[in-house]
Amino acid sequence: MKIPPTHSLCPVLLCLGFIFFTRSVQNSIKVERNQSKHLEGEGQVHHRPKRGWVWNQFFVLEEHIGPEAQYVGKLHSNADKGDGSVKYILSGEGAGTIFVIDDSTGDIHATKSLDREQRIHYILHAQALDRKTNKPLEPESEFIIKVQDINDNAPAFLEGPYSASVPEMSEVGTSVLQITATDADDPTYGNSARVVYSILQGQPYFSVDPNTGRFPIPNGSVYFSTVR
Repeated sequence: MKIPPTHSLCPVLLCLGFIFFTRSVQNSIKVERNQSKHLEGEGQVHHRPKRGWVWNQFFVLEEHIGPEAQYVGKLHSNADKGDGSVKYILSGEGAGTIFVIDDSTGDIHATKSLDREQRIHYILHAQALDRKTNKPLEPESEFIIKVQDINDNAPAFLEGPYSASVPEMSEVGTSVLQITATDADDPTYGNSARVVYSILQGQPYFSVDPNTGRFPIPNGSVYFSTVR
């Protein structure tokens, strides 16, 4: 049997290797293209713009007196492009009677004077609709309008009139009486509800702690006294 020389097989092997390599490269390119398309699709999903409500906390000053309605705040949707296509609707506590809204701009005004001691806040709901189709552009959202306090209440004593007695020759610092007053204004806003105690008569034998309302004997001793 005659064995062919080995160098005659080389062109055939090289040709087969080149075909295999070419197909592998083509398959690799297809996979990379498919992966690239998939990643591009994911990027488009993540960068999709989101709509939503935009507003800050709403406050209205109590006992407002003026010729015009008091401005409260503004509702705004990211879907609003300023072309008047969005219609704003207000519902809930006081909507249409106390609080009115410009359905084009979202501006809210209070048309009546409010008293915080009667009601501290109002719960309302906002809607943004397409003006042509009347379809909602945003889900209905709840928000609160808080009534902001002013210093319009005088402190009042819980009990009274007060009376007390102290033994003769009592030492300095002896507690004679403790009084308590309260204020209906908002304690979390400014100093409207802060109570400061003072006495109009009785010095120098008696004084009052301005913060606690406690009456100690300030100096010396007393023989007899009654506080009314």
